Amino acid sequence: MTGVEIAVGYVFAWAVRKARRVAGRADAEVDRTLDAGMDRLHDLVGRKLGEDPALRKLTEEADAGLAEPSERTRRRVQDSLEEAVEQDPGFARALDRAVEEVRAADRAAGGVSAGDAGTAVGGNVDIRADHGSAAAWTMGDVTLGNPPQPGPHQA
Repeated sequence: MTGVEIAVGYVFAWAVRKARRVAGRADAEVDRTLDAGMDRLHDLVGRKLGEDPALRKLTEEADAGLAEPSERTRRRVQDSLEEAVEQDPGFARALDRAVEEVRAADRAAGGVSAGDAGTAVGGNVDIRADHGSAAAWTMGDVTLGNPPQPGPHQA
């Protein structure tokens, strides 16, 4: 398995961060190592896919302020990357390395991490459903409040 799904999420995150910088809203504490890794990943994907319409659409959606790409755009970019990976084993290895570098930098910075099943978000999350649709958010084990006191527990 390659990091294609993860790469799509990081390429979109790169475009979102770029759009925020252009708009003057970038966080002043952005980690340079993470930025450099995301730049390398974006450059690698951009060189391989070139003027692919799906990649252009991904950037347009980020520039428009979307929190994540539309499902169709994500699927189209993923399909383009999967085809590139199938046709070019050297690119597949380079993509895996680039994704792992970004994930490692992300973890080292104490940031978010992205997995095969979704897009990671650092910061506030706004989830909306409209036009009869549904919205959901899945989190791992979450505990609120104080932990139980150590020692024997009475039932």
